[in-house]
Amino acid sequence: MKDFAGKITFITGGASGAGLGQAKLFGGLGAKITIVDIRQEAIDKAVAELKSLGIDALGIQMDLTNREQYTAAADKAEKHWGGPPQLLIQTAGVNTFGPAEASTFEDYDWILGVNLHGVINGMVIFVPRMIKAYNIHNGAINKDGGHIGIVSSMGAFDGFSTDAPYSVSKAAVNNLAFSYYDALKPYGIGVTVQCPANINSNIGEAIKTRPAHLQNSGYYTSEGTMNMLKSIHAQGMDPIELAGHLKYSIENGLPLSLPHDPDTSFVRRSLEKVINFASVEGMERVREEERRMAEMMKNMPEGSPFGAPDPKFGPVEVFGQAKADLDWVDDSKKKH
Repeated sequence: MKDFAGKITFITGGASGAGLGQAKLFGGLGAKITIVDIRQEAIDKAVAELKSLGIDALGIQMDLTNREQYTAAADKAEKHWGGPPQLLIQTAGVNTFGPAEASTFEDYDWILGVNLHGVINGMVIFVPRMIKAYNIHNGAINKDGGHIGIVSSMGAFDGFSTDAPYSVSKAAVNNLAFSYYDALKPYGIGVTVQCPANINSNIGEAIKTRPAHLQNSGYYTSEGTMNMLKSIHAQGMDPIELAGHLKYSIENGLPLSLPHDPDTSFVRRSLEKVINFASVEGMERVREEERRMAEMMKNMPEGSPFGAPDPKFGPVEVFGQAKADLDWVDDSKKKH
């Protein structure tokens, strides 16, 4: 897809962060924008901002883990624009941090529910509509039948001890995207999965949208941990810049976008790590890399690659700890 003018576009998580950056960039190129989000107030603010920029925008509140709501939103957008999306961008995501061994069923159900099953819902709901609307014309296949963008994470390429549900959700999303990339070639529908690192977004506040029935968590969270994450994410890539990387990959039919890793060095190390896991010699290389990284972290300000937290976000606390009452978790990993 090279020309975005007039393209019907549907963006999940579009009321802020990366999703709103996509809405601004593609809307500025003439796309017809639908943003969906779970937060009505954020939708209203975002739609007003988009319209002030001259962008034709529609906002719909929905929970993308609820298939009935998702289908209703798809129907509403299709009725409004006269067809299903030609550009589907699945950006919504949530995260929270804590030791893997402290994770509850609810931690997994919430994070995988949004990050993985929300994307699956989008594919199952929209792919048949896109194929039927744009890819069969007089018995011939339209080779520009649309494009699907999915925002994943650099975390998809590795496992992290305080980020297990998120990392596994993103690894699955990458695999899902590559499967659909191959499957949709005959229909002229492209698929790109984007794997950024740090983004200037409010994902650190995602726990505010965590459903009541999934509140049971083994992780310690507070205003202080959210403030720390806000400080970190404030240093991330600008959402419109990130959207520009996605645009480039869509225009060139690339199945993978690595905006923070253009020379693929991180991905190469992660893939080499998996190979190293299979041999004694390889495991020694893994341990040497772990020693090198530990030494590097000791020399970072405040022990973090992001430096000292910005005081403008308020009092901060260390994130990624377990709740104090989990008696099976090592004391060094718990909030005291």
